Amino acid sequence: MVQKLFLILIVVGLPLSVIGSVLHWPSTAMFGIYCLTIIALAGVMGRATESLSIVAGPRIGGLLNATFGNAVELIISIFSLKAGMIGVVLASLTGSVIGNLLLVGGLSFFIGGLKYKRQVFSIYDARHNVGLLMFAVIVAFMIPELFTINMNDQKTMALSIGISIIMIILYLAALFFKLVTHRGVYPATSHQEGQVASEEEEVPEWSKWKAIIILALATLAVAYVSEKLVHTFTAVGEQFGWSELFIGVIIVAIVGNAAEHASAIIMAYKNKLEVAVEIAMGSTLQIAMFVAPILVLSSLFFSNNMPLVFTVPELVSMATAVLLSVVIINDGESNWFEGLTMLAAYFIMGIGFYLL
Repeated sequence: MVQKLFLILIVVGLPLSVIGSVLHWPSTAMFGIYCLTIIALAGVMGRATESLSIVAGPRIGGLLNATFGNAVELIISIFSLKAGMIGVVLASLTGSVIGNLLLVGGLSFFIGGLKYKRQVFSIYDARHNVGLLMFAVIVAFMIPELFTINMNDQKTMALSIGISIIMIILYLAALFFKLVTHRGVYPATSHQEGQVASEEEEVPEWSKWKAIIILALATLAVAYVSEKLVHTFTAVGEQFGWSELFIGVIIVAIVGNAAEHASAIIMAYKNKLEVAVEIAMGSTLQIAMFVAPILVLSSLFFSNNMPLVFTVPELVSMATAVLLSVVIINDGESNWFEGLTMLAAYFIMGIGFYLL
């Protein structure tokens, strides 16, 4: 049912996105069309990734999902940088961190926990990811805020460039560590309680190359729609009274990461929490340690450079999301109440950013 709905939204949404853009339909109407189209495309990307995760395993599948999903946000952010919306870009990075950890992670634990009383995942992979997240948010994001208090814009940008290069190198080293030098060193989780493993469940919906082709085509379609979406932000913000910060933290982050949202929740519902956690954590890690630095370096090619300096509410929210995630995943198990706790934290932050 959901798959048919997504297909209908794509078949209808893509032509309307083109026609509405050419005929200059009202920005608020086009904003809704663009968002629904991106979410539908993200659903297709989720199905393709699920097939790849069965073929390649949960780690590779989660990484692929995070990469293709974050490609959407990267594209939106680059067009936003080009339009000079630096505040929206920084806010969207904040929204991606708290959204992936608290909203996606919380919904995965909550939905999965409603069906299964106890779900488990690899505590080794989770601890590896949150350790890097602690570094990215508390060290790499907070250091510029502290050191740039008495710096001019030129020095602030130089510090941001240096930190960005270091983070990219460390992120690539982390992938090499997990996927090459220490692949298979740490034990994976066994089948969860109440889960019946069968070969039929492990048969992918699509073949490897079909899934890859669909992922690539969906990403190209999302790139086109995302470029159009950026141009509606100003009008929609004025229409609904949304600040630039709220648009970035909530709206852009949710739409831009819809692929991970859909995939992680589906995986958790199917009792494949290993993949769900890898998607939520891996995507957050990729946003913080790869996408954010890439955007800083990309901004050098535009008229307005983007330093890696967040506002205090953004920093506190990201640090809180990481610390709460560390506490909850520490035992390698989840249930619906832990998911509800994470969702509650996300909605409290969302209210704060709306009123701010």
